[in-house]
Amino acid sequence: MYYSNDTILFLNGKFIKAVDAHTDLYSQTLHYGFGAFEGIRAYNTLNGVKIFKAREHFDRLKNSCALVGIPFQYETEELIQIAYQLLRKNDLSDAYIRPLVYCGPQMSLVRPQDVYLMMCAWEWDKYHGDSLLKLCLSSYQRPNPNSIKIESKVTGHYVNSVLATSEAKVRGYDDALMLDMNGFVAEAPGANFFMEKEGTLYTPATGHILPGITRQTVLNICRELEIPVVEKNIKPEELEDADGAFLCGTAAEIAGIESIDAKPFRKEWADGLGTTVQEAYKCQVLEKSFSYVII
Repeated sequence: MYYSNDTILFLNGKFIKAVDAHTDLYSQTLHYGFGAFEGIRAYNTLNGVKIFKAREHFDRLKNSCALVGIPFQYETEELIQIAYQLLRKNDLSDAYIRPLVYCGPQMSLVRPQDVYLMMCAWEWDKYHGDSLLKLCLSSYQRPNPNSIKIESKVTGHYVNSVLATSEAKVRGYDDALMLDMNGFVAEAPGANFFMEKEGTLYTPATGHILPGITRQTVLNICRELEIPVVEKNIKPEELEDADGAFLCGTAAEIAGIESIDAKPFRKEWADGLGTTVQEAYKCQVLEKSFSYVII
């Protein structure tokens, strides 16, 4: 589903066919999860094919590498140009772009000397589709920020996410909502969380979450539309009195939540602030005005 015999990707300075790409099985990234990646979307906007928040995503990729000591030499502008070339070579307009920084063969637990870049792209619908989500509170916590660099998008961190989502699926839910080590609501395995109550949106404060680029976009939209939004520690019991909630992320975009632990929210999704944010976000990624969005 991610590539065909004709798909082109970027690997270590060259554009090659995906079917011809290979990696070293002794890679430190493969064995220990020591690598960094990004998830980025391109849209066929009113002004042509545009990569949404390209600079912010590639800056974060470079910062993720710097935080954990992976020597990565590409400049942001160079990465942006590679991404646009990748889209053109694969004739893609609405697409998901995945850059991966991975390390060479290294069995020792030390920082690598050899570091490589792979970048690929494919057509991918919204991660959760268009249906409202049924979430459950996960038995898995977000990692202690003193044990990892919580703000870096490192490959190995996502073992935590795979465990949480897999557990939720086994239990019959669409996805999970994880708490932090102090018992506050943190985020979903691959998306940030917003909750609505009495005309205000609330989102977990930074410190135990990945501060997502889509999350910041939502905060900016709220300020522009004069929607009150508060970053704070959210107790799980506060979810019971919430009017609504949604997830946000590059892959998920804006995904409405129907219920948490089978308890539905007070408002219908169509009547909540999440719908307003969802519509404004869609307008922004397509470079359309959302001045008509009225709350």
